[in-house]
Amino acid sequence: MQPVGKMTTPNLIELEHINVVWDNFKVLDDVNLIIEPRDFITVVGPNGAGKSTLLKCILGVIKPKSGNLLKATNLKISYVPQRMSIPESLPLRVSDFLVLNKNFKCDWADRYLEMTSIKSLLRKQIRNLSGGEFQQVLIARALIDEPQLLILDEPAQNLDIQSQTRFYDSIEKIYESVPLAVLMVSHDLHLVMSQTKRVICLFHHVCCTGKPGEVIEDPEFITLFGEDFSNMMRSYQHQHDHKH
Repeated sequence: MQPVGKMTTPNLIELEHINVVWDNFKVLDDVNLIIEPRDFITVVGPNGAGKSTLLKCILGVIKPKSGNLLKATNLKISYVPQRMSIPESLPLRVSDFLVLNKNFKCDWADRYLEMTSIKSLLRKQIRNLSGGEFQQVLIARALIDEPQLLILDEPAQNLDIQSQTRFYDSIEKIYESVPLAVLMVSHDLHLVMSQTKRVICLFHHVCCTGKPGEVIEDPEFITLFGEDFSNMMRSYQHQHDHKH
């Protein structure tokens, strides 16, 4: 069982040699990760690579078999899952859902409502929201706690292209405006190339890590995702660099 301790270093999270084993299979194998304040890290990898398991370790939902997990003192973490189900028979307005079991501060709440573009939804029933609207509400709710670390587990996976674009625009706006770090699992090419400061390629172990432009040239990334995908990423990186 790993010790989960407080630390006095400037990092938010430190994972040291984390191992998670299910049925004698190592889901996470000797994983090391440091999350610094204002980091924007995207974790990529094939299905079943242990990405969600990594997030759950950081959240404390899963306890590794071995390794050290250190957290900054009084660290606040907010989490947005892939999906969340609320019974359709439950009469719950967006405004009520946002403050459910939360310490709601009206003086700064408007800021987050603007960032996520949900002011017009406050009186709507949760059950009547579209998938994209509901994800924006989840982001706003996550921000109410004023976290230092926002964790997102493929939050746009089930959204259409237009909703994905709005969602990622909101994340970019939040990251630029709010002093927090973001850790996200995502397969979205645009996000990885245009917003992320660091990419972690995970396949049970950390295959490679670095800036987006560096990772796509790494032989382990090419082996894992294939030459065609790497070339596509390289092309997008070129377009993005040219644009900026």
